[in-house]
Amino acid sequence: MTEQAIELKSVPTRILTDKDNIVDVIEKYTKEDIGPYDVVSVAESVVAITQGRFVRPEEIQPTLLARVLCRFIPKEGSLASAYGMQTVMNAEGSFRVTWALFIGMLGKLVGRRGLFYELAGEQAALIDDVTGTMPPFDKHLVYGPSEPKKVAEAIKERLGCYGAVVADVNDLKRSRIVGITDGLDPKEIAHMLVHNPFGNASQKTPIVIIKNYGLAAQKATAQ
Repeated sequence: MTEQAIELKSVPTRILTDKDNIVDVIEKYTKEDIGPYDVVSVAESVVAITQGRFVRPEEIQPTLLARVLCRFIPKEGSLASAYGMQTVMNAEGSFRVTWALFIGMLGKLVGRRGLFYELAGEQAALIDDVTGTMPPFDKHLVYGPSEPKKVAEAIKERLGCYGAVVADVNDLKRSRIVGITDGLDPKEIAHMLVHNPFGNASQKTPIVIIKNYGLAAQKATAQ
């Protein structure tokens, strides 16, 4: 797809909490900027926060198993702490996480990386440890959002835009789409967002509009 007409526009908001409805918030802050060819993207951690999917570390009691397993995770990962590891074990099951880590270690021996996150369940890749999201929730562990595809569909229906996505993007240039409306290419949009135009900390820009995506898609199809 040609990207000549495409522009990424970060949208500032106030701090969002579990008292907010994410679709209402997006409508409030973007409705004047949204056109029929635009795609609305929103950070998955913010969607999860508005759904109340977070927990304070003091509410987590790490087991000995969690304290051992977390040592096998690279230090920049959210599961490298006993609290993060216990949180994913609570969400996905201790046996599944332990088995996935064992298979992942075997996979690395033969050059197959990423097996742990493929096998441990969706929350293994989505949970943010403390400091992983915007204040005041940087003191919490935040789960991945519930039913992100439905969230994306609700955004598209409310705003009448070309499409919508819920995206998991970080400053390590890791980008993936966890919820998306039909007709969009998740790999293509993940690539567009790889430089992390979201600002979940002091910037408070958890929404990014991909301007003219639909127009560019139509031009690419016509060529």
